Amino acid sequence: MIKTTKTKTFNTETAEIVKKVTVGTYGDPAGYEMTMYRTPEGDFFLYTYGGEASEYATESIKSYSKANAKKWLEENN
Repeated sequence: MIKTTKTKTFNTETAEIVKKVTVGTYGDPAGYEMTMYRTPEGDFFLYTYGGEASEYATESIKSYSKANAKKWLEENN
């Protein structure tokens, strides 16, 4: 997935996966995945997607500062 903001482009194909969290099993309508990525430029973003009954029913990419990425990683260790 690619998302472009005013100043940055985030691409799950070219970024490095830092951490992936899976809740539920494949096909679970309430299940979801959260994946933290780091771009080649050192920017962080969180990709989320899940089943229709999950809080991430719509595929999304959200930019994270280095400090917020570190906090997210600590909370999801």
